[in-house]
Amino acid sequence: MAKSKRSAARALAWLLERGCEVAAVVASEPDEWTTDEQRVDLVAEAHGLPLMGEGELYASAERGTLGGVDLVVSFLFWNRIREPLISLGRIGAVNLHPAPLPDFRGVGGYNVALLEGREEWGVSCHFVDERIDTGDLVEVERFPIDPAAETALSLDVRSQERLLGLFQRVIERVLRGEELPREPQGKGRYVSRSELERLRVVRPGDDVERKVRAFWYPPWPGAVLDVDGRRLTLVDDSLLGELARAYRAAGTVP
Repeated sequence: MAKSKRSAARALAWLLERGCEVAAVVASEPDEWTTDEQRVDLVAEAHGLPLMGEGELYASAERGTLGGVDLVVSFLFWNRIREPLISLGRIGAVNLHPAPLPDFRGVGGYNVALLEGREEWGVSCHFVDERIDTGDLVEVERFPIDPAAETALSLDVRSQERLLGLFQRVIERVLRGEELPREPQGKGRYVSRSELERLRVVRPGDDVERKVRAFWYPPWPGAVLDVDGRRLTLVDDSLLGELARAYRAAGTVP
């Protein structure tokens, strides 16, 4: 069950290269910005895997028509996973989360970490339970970051590389017949969608440059300023340079 990201598409392709049998795939619908190499559905189609909608997958699980499943995998899946999928697999269900747990549950981890000047980030694999991002930890990989240089986009790029490696390590343990570790998370922090949207707005007294970098993830809205009822995304000089280089690389600047 995956979002259309390059890391998720590569994860599915790698599973198949390792000889794993995939009972079904649920992938997000591509939008106008999604490239072919990010499309999990294209990997599934190329290998003749059953592509299902989320509702169809739950119905199949309830009917027991998926066969013997060892592991349910959520790779950046966008919805909360519920029964009967949580307990469908012989081993269980795991989620690959692009933030260190239990520090950053929910959404907006990149943004909040940069707003707060964190000098360390991480990615996590955890078992899925009835709540969001609270299940027992399998592994958390942490790495240093420079909060004065990173943007939400650059931090996501780095995190996706680490997340794929973490996924591969976890699956290799399963293939070797090892029991996956289970470490209770304890208390943690949850960031909601509404909290994230409040943080996005630039207000008097904010460190504007930091907020701009913390929410820079084109083509999606970044740090915004409300002007006459309109929300305008802010860009600083360094990001203008980044855009210029991207335009030149694409051959769209004379």
